[in-house]
Amino acid sequence: MAVYIDSEGIRWRNRLWCHLVADSLSELHDFARRLGLKRQWFQDHGAYPHYDVTMTVREKALRLGAVDADRFTIVDRSRVLRRELLAQRAVWAERNLQEEVVP
Repeated sequence: MAVYIDSEGIRWRNRLWCHLVADSLSELHDFARRLGLKRQWFQDHGAYPHYDVTMTVREKALRLGAVDADRFTIVDRSRVLRRELLAQRAVWAERNLQEEVVP
């Protein structure tokens, strides 16, 4: 399992930003926590689940073992995360339906 980070350098709010993804959601969230990121910063509503991080945080992520990744890798891993996220949401929805049915 691995965590990946690109070097996009997208300018927003006077900072340069990049994307952090992983092979699994649990690994991504664990690594993000080690970086000091808040779970609420997780970008989970778009097509590509990820954390946006500044270039300064990128350097810390690399020191902690993240893999420098190209765009293809980031998109590919994001698709895997998206499938995992959708599967989790389906399980949660099923559990909620079952709880509503039980008297």
